Amino acid sequence: MAILELGINLGIRNLLNIKYYDSDTGVGLDPELRAGFLSALESFTSEVFGDDINVISLASFKLVCYCDLISLPSDESNKQPLISFAITEKKTDSAVVKKQLSEVNSHFLNRFSLNDIFSKKEKFFKEFVGRIDKIIGDLKLKTEDRFRSIF
Repeated sequence: MAILELGINLGIRNLLNIKYYDSDTGVGLDPELRAGFLSALESFTSEVFGDDINVISLASFKLVCYCDLISLPSDESNKQPLISFAITEKKTDSAVVKKQLSEVNSHFLNRFSLNDIFSKKEKFFKEFVGRIDKIIGDLKLKTEDRFRSIF
């Protein structure tokens, strides 16, 4: 039960991407492609169902998402989804991960100004990785790695 990867996207832009474990397939997904997919999915679920994306369940993994709509104070009509997401092992408790992602978004919005979030490149946000690691704690470790860290 672990978070394999965690990221933060603003609309179709990836702001931060952390890989804790490589996928078993060895095939990586471009963070910008994933950001575009999640943004499109968020727009679709919002417009068609009036709801937010929550958990996408696949055969071996789950994609857990948390979304806040944000905009620059000077352009309140241009709302963009700030999506924190985690790719987790199938048996990981989605409710626990969703709570952590909510906290990640909250800390991110407190740490960076809206102007920086909308204008800065991915490299600017790298310093936030340590804060994310503190928030999610040992959720970033697979069960066998948790046992190893104890002994």
